[in-house]
Amino acid sequence: MPVSPPDPGPAVALLRGLGAADIAHPGGTLLAHLTRVQRQLAAWGARPALQLAGLCHAFYGTDGFPEALLPPDRRGELAAAVGAEAEALVYLYASCDRRATYPTLADDDGPFHDRFTGLSHIPEPQSRRDFAELSAANEIDLARLDPVFRDQWGPELLSLFTRIRPLLSQPAWSDCQEVLAG
Repeated sequence: MPVSPPDPGPAVALLRGLGAADIAHPGGTLLAHLTRVQRQLAAWGARPALQLAGLCHAFYGTDGFPEALLPPDRRGELAAAVGAEAEALVYLYASCDRRATYPTLADDDGPFHDRFTGLSHIPEPQSRRDFAELSAANEIDLARLDPVFRDQWGPELLSLFTRIRPLLSQPAWSDCQEVLAG
């Protein structure tokens, strides 16, 4: 059964105020994409903090989408809207140096490389699972909407999600197989 997030109103207001509804993104606008990612996480039964992180995952830009709504030195503004746990997940997602982190993401002791600081750390197991789930929701949204994206990146993404399968919920893994292998 889908889990509802806490009130997303403050996050949506902040997103709108920072122009997310005006930024082009595959499938429409950045705000539309973020909303779909949050809904996907809800459909998979993600807890509220992860859903809010999904709604805000591109606040600081990402390794694959450099346009940031806020710089990381203004993390307090997002934390005020979504809470400290959700904001920490947004930062984790945004800070990921994918090329350096993905090869050992499924390893309990695999280092997580922060592209903002250049430092590495070992995330707690829950943070690692949250990162994987959010990554899957983000990529699945893009692959569902854009056949060119799916054709270009689907095999590589399916390989990634197969490798990190132990970190994904069953609903997320099922959608990865359905969308990326199809």
